[in-house]
This record gives sequence, structure tokens and C-alpha cells, in this order.
Amino acid sequence: MVFIAVLLVLYLAFKRRVTIYLLDISCYQPPKYYRLPISMYLEHISLDNQFDPDSVEFQAKILEKSGFSEETSIPPPLSCIPLRKSLSSVKEEAMTIMFSAITELIKKTNTHPKTIDILIVNCSLVSPTPSLTAMIINKFKMRSNIMSFNLSGMGCSAGVISVGMAKDLLKTHRNSVALIVSSELLNQNWYTGKNPSMLVTNCLFRMGGAAILMSSRNQDKGKAKYVLQHLIRTTKAQDDKSYNCVYEDIDSKNKPGLSISKGILNVAGDALKANIASLGPLVLPFSEQFRYTLSTILRKISQTDKSYTPDFKRAFQQFCIHAGGRAVIQEMEKRLRLGAEDVEASKMTLYRYGNTSSSSIWYELCYIEAKGRMKRGDKVWQIAFGSGFKCNSAVWKCIQDVGYEKTNAWIDEIHKYPVAIPDLVKIN
Repeated sequence: MVFIAVLLVLYLAFKRRVTIYLLDISCYQPPKYYRLPISMYLEHISLDNQFDPDSVEFQAKILEKSGFSEETSIPPPLSCIPLRKSLSSVKEEAMTIMFSAITELIKKTNTHPKTIDILIVNCSLVSPTPSLTAMIINKFKMRSNIMSFNLSGMGCSAGVISVGMAKDLLKTHRNSVALIVSSELLNQNWYTGKNPSMLVTNCLFRMGGAAILMSSRNQDKGKAKYVLQHLIRTTKAQDDKSYNCVYEDIDSKNKPGLSISKGILNVAGDALKANIASLGPLVLPFSEQFRYTLSTILRKISQTDKSYTPDFKRAFQQFCIHAGGRAVIQEMEKRLRLGAEDVEASKMTLYRYGNTSSSSIWYELCYIEAKGRMKRGDKVWQIAFGSGFKCNSAVWKCIQDVGYEKTNAWIDEIHKYPVAIPDLVKIN
């Protein structure tokens, strides 16, 4: 009787376990004529009467230190003189990015749109009516009973938030398929005022987006690339400094913009510390956990700020740190004691595509795949930061070797990378 009871408990435990698979990813590749060379951008804003000489000079200074190549892209209306901002333009931008990424993804995974059970779209600054999810459902003629969700205002970390939402829904609704679309739309939010903290966004954000297909169907194990192992979300919104760090507002001339505080690196560091305190025990070997715990105890006794940073390279083989900016990547490299190759995907994503907000971690994952570095058994740590302030982590395990894929957004120029980018000199 006891033996039967044990078997029953084991059976029920196994039955309740649901594995979440990542089938594939598709990142939007802007056409070459969407490129925005830095010299062209500076020329355009110099000729545009909306920007005064001081604003132009400030943006030139930021772009000089940005770590951008001449390949980053923006929507065509923002390249006009004067630039054009309109609802029709932002909708066209949304359709261009999202439809392209989704079309490629369903083609490479041989997925019919009507077999998709869950649709999640995240875009922080644009929330039209009908919604972006409705736009996708209409375009691809998805089912009338599809579960659709539109996330806005969640910042650059919304990609991991979408994964967490998909995970919970896929566990509740077993044997289902979820499509995530992560993007940020630039047209309506391009700042044309004189506030330096708002002008920074024009120099950081660029056009991009990604579509991700996840599943909880057992039959998808054979064709899935990754299995989701952990997802940790941390918010510091209860702290006023963190809450106001990245803030949408209007300037003194009633022009809307997104303000980025100079203290963002310290805020991101605090959020990261809280996030890894929760993630560490789940992924680190015992020896690293012991050192970290001992360090924490000694720090409290001695009342110092110094603490031991665990060696996360003992837990992960691949790293995808949000390409929020050159200084952000450099700071994370320092704080996590990572090597040049560990942050290569992040630096090269920023270099070629710029900050594409929530989709940047997916461009980075595609970079690692295109370089042929992703092997079966590798664990990947995706770290994303966003307004609020938030730090979110997703941990994936690769379950098959990832070979050459002609649809990878990097494959046309992967032979050119990595390129040398000098260390950032602090801007005063």
C-alpha cells in the first residue's frame, strides 16, 4: 500500500510538471535604406528648425560616445526635414516591424497562425486603438478565441515580462502555443525639445523588434531550441529615485519626451543586486553560494559596502545583457566580473542595431547562434532593465546544437564581427 501511495505521489508530481519550450526567434532586419549614419543624423537636426545649436551639440557629444555603427536604423518619417510624427506613421512602423518578424517566424517554424493559442505584444510607449494585438490578429487571421494581451508602459525589460506571462499561461493552458512580439515604436516619441535628459533618448533608441514562439506541447520537444528554467522579476518602484529614473513627461514647452536620469547606472546596479540575490541560489554551485553568504555576513558585521560578487560564469555559458547603452553594458561587465566574449553579443547588438528596447536580448541571442557558439547543454542568462525601475532575468537551457540558419538577422554580416570598440570615457 505504501509503495502504491509513493508511486501515486510521483505520478501526480510528474503530471503537474509542465515544460516550457522556446521553439524559435525571429528578429526584424531593417532594409539598408532605413540606415541612419551619425553624420546624416547630425546634418538633419542641424537643418531642422525644431532643434537649436545647443541641442545639436549635445546630441553630437552623446552620439560620439554611443558605440553605434553607421548601420542603426529609424523609420523613414524621422529622417525627413522637418521630421514627421503622426499616428498613421507610427501604425505603419508597427506593421512593418511586427508583420515582418512574425511572417519570418511562422515560416521558419512551419506554424499556421490559427494554431497559435496565446498572443502577447509588448510596446511601452505606443498603445493605439484597436490594439497592436488586434492589428496582428487581423493581419494573420488568427482564431477568434485566441488569448491576446497588450502590455504597455513596462520599459525595456518588458521582453522578459512577456516571457513570464507566457510561461504562466502555458502552464495553465497545457498543450498550447504562445507568440510573443517585443518592440518599441519610435515615431510618436521622438523628442524635439531642448531638455538634455530627454534628448538622450533620440541618441539611444533605434528601430527593431522580435517575434518569439513558445510552447508547452510535449510534441514540440524535438524541434525546440531552449527550455525555460528560471524567471526572476525585480521591481524597485517603491523607491522614489528608482521610480523617477526613466520617466515620460513634458518639458517646459509642453513637448513630450522620455527623461533618463544621470543616476541610472546606480539605480540599475541596485536593481541587479536584488535580482541576483533571488537568482543566485537557484543557479550557482554551492561553493559560490557559500562565499556570497559569508561575504554578506561579514559585510553586516563590519558595516562596509564591499561584498563578494559570485562567479556567474560557473552557472552560465552565454550572457545576453540588455543593450541599453554603452555605459550600461560596461558597468554590468564590471559588476559581474565578465570577460570580453561574455558581453560581446550585447556590445555588437548595440553597435549594429542600437538600443531596440525589449527586443535587444533577442538580437543578442541570435548573435550567439550566428557565431556558432550555442551548444547543447549551454545555459543562457538574459538580463533586462527597464523603467519603474526593473531588473528581470530569464534563464534558458539549450537542448540542441544550433547550426547555420539563413534567416538569422545577423547571418549576412556575421563574418564582420566582433569589431573593436574602445572603452567608454565618462562624459562630464
